[in-house]
Amino acid sequence: MKNIHLYYGYGKGKTTAVIGLAIRALGAGQRVAMVQFDKGYDGQNEHYSERNILRKLASLGYPVKLFPTGCERMNADGTFRFGNQGQDLMEAKRALEKSKELIENGALDLLILDEGLAATAYHLIQKEDLMAVIELYEQQNRPCELVISGHKIWPEIEAKADLITEMRKVKHYFDEGVPARLGIEF
Repeated sequence: MKNIHLYYGYGKGKTTAVIGLAIRALGAGQRVAMVQFDKGYDGQNEHYSERNILRKLASLGYPVKLFPTGCERMNADGTFRFGNQGQDLMEAKRALEKSKELIENGALDLLILDEGLAATAYHLIQKEDLMAVIELYEQQNRPCELVISGHKIWPEIEAKADLITEMRKVKHYFDEGVPARLGIEF
């Protein structure tokens, strides 16, 4: 049986967990794809180090596909751009469409929708949009493991999930002013 996994909460480690799961699946010879919501890439400035290793694994012949979506949110001065613009919404829609395409294709063992839950929390997509992806997944007879990460869950998605892990912040050095660090937070 293929399962729906949710990794959620405001603690550190959601993307780290799904990357670990991807590495484990690849080590078992499984086919993996990851759609990243709102983790833009302008083609030059890579802010997410996990993509470096996933691209390297793909170049070595491992069956992993990476689909980053979203607009650049890092400003030239190193600050973060908050708020959504029209292009952000279009990119989130592109992530949804890619997710559906990958489910319909059926050629995967593991599909990760990194920050799919966060995309709903930050109003890039509606809850109904993500639920439609899950409905398609079920209509296609659960062709792969489906993993979704992000901040918040709601009763309808909780009812559909087979595995739910909450990442809860107990203490974080960010609160003491320590900035995000290469290789640890990104």
